[in-house]
Amino acid sequence: MKISGFTFVRNAIDLYYPVVESITSILPIVDEFVVAAGDSTDGTTELLRTIKDPKVKIIETVWDKNQFVHGATNAQQTNIALDACSGDWAFYLQADEVVHEDDLQPLVQRMHACLDDRRVEGLLFDYVHFFADYDHYQIAHGWYRREVRIVRSGIGVRSWKSAQGFRRNGQKLHVALAGGRIYHYGWVRPPRNMTRKAHAFNTIHAGPQQANAWYPDLNREFDFGQLHGRARFTGTHPAVMRARIAAKDWEVQPGNSIQRHDQLGNRVLTFIENRVLGFRLGEHRNYILLPS
Repeated sequence: MKISGFTFVRNAIDLYYPVVESITSILPIVDEFVVAAGDSTDGTTELLRTIKDPKVKIIETVWDKNQFVHGATNAQQTNIALDACSGDWAFYLQADEVVHEDDLQPLVQRMHACLDDRRVEGLLFDYVHFFADYDHYQIAHGWYRREVRIVRSGIGVRSWKSAQGFRRNGQKLHVALAGGRIYHYGWVRPPRNMTRKAHAFNTIHAGPQQANAWYPDLNREFDFGQLHGRARFTGTHPAVMRARIAAKDWEVQPGNSIQRHDQLGNRVLTFIENRVLGFRLGEHRNYILLPS
């Protein structure tokens, strides 16, 4: 069995993406790791080359501004990397997603177990969405709990919409539980870097004009909102994140903006889901979970 890893990235340094930590977190179990490295202006491609491992294969790309609609460029770049994968399985990580070392060997065992079961088109991960700092994660309504991050190669799987998940011939993948976790650090950044990340995100989703209107000052500190919907994290972070976490030099206080989880309706739903029902209402599920 051969395992490929793949990702895409652009301007990871300026936008504070832990892309090196992300890649190195699964290097021990992959046979190759393909990176679609966009036309960065901050030295990101050079940073990727500092990963001195022959498994890492860098494909330099130029982002097409015509694809800056609803995040289409994310899927395009993801597919460039996916198409270069040669493994039986392709393990996708976005540049702010990291895997814990405790999950690596169980994931390999899971891929072995599912290799000959052609019903299984992908493997589904549990998510830990850290928010504002490394000590809290989101359990609020509207935050997806699971997503597909390992897909079977050679069956026509494509990145879907803004590259959150995958589909095959436009249809949801049939997946099994991976038994692993994705540690998502997309909302943990110094406040100024978070503003730049939000500007970059909105540029490829709503266009540069709208992004400039929403974020006219890229040096302004981001308002993380009222910090509702968070739970304290009591576990351990992946070992590859230790240096970055130790270097944290900012503190986030409740702000004035209203994030989606700060809205009263979502706060009520969060309480009902977590304290009464034990499941999410209207949960995002871009997959079909096979019976275990």
